[in-house]
Amino acid sequence: MKYPIYLHQANDGTFSGFVPDVVGCYFAGDTIDDAITDAANALDTYFVYMSEKGNAPAEAKTIAAHIDDEDCTGGSWAYVDIDLTKYDGRATKLNITLPQFLLARIDDFVNEHREYHSRSGFLAELARRELAKHSQ
Repeated sequence: MKYPIYLHQANDGTFSGFVPDVVGCYFAGDTIDDAITDAANALDTYFVYMSEKGNAPAEAKTIAAHIDDEDCTGGSWAYVDIDLTKYDGRATKLNITLPQFLLARIDDFVNEHREYHSRSGFLAELARRELAKHSQ
């Protein structure tokens, strides 16, 4: 998920900013690239903490949703892309039953699309997509 971040440059040339969708999430860096990296680290730390407490990560809005925010004037916008799947909590092993030929098709698909890493990764991603579609 892409989180918009708001950055501004200090008089000394360093950068700092915040994530409007995550209250209290601030970051900084000597360069703009360092600040963006720190923003990703700050989001990761926050989401790990939230997942340990049993809470889902905050939903990211668009830059347009924040453009009129008085705290977001005179600076720059960027996005930090965060893979939220690692904050789903600890994996739980389970037994499921699927038709043999469907399972073979899933395995073939996963072998061709290595971004899913495994059968479980594929099924989890499909479940996330369906749940997201129906929760809106």
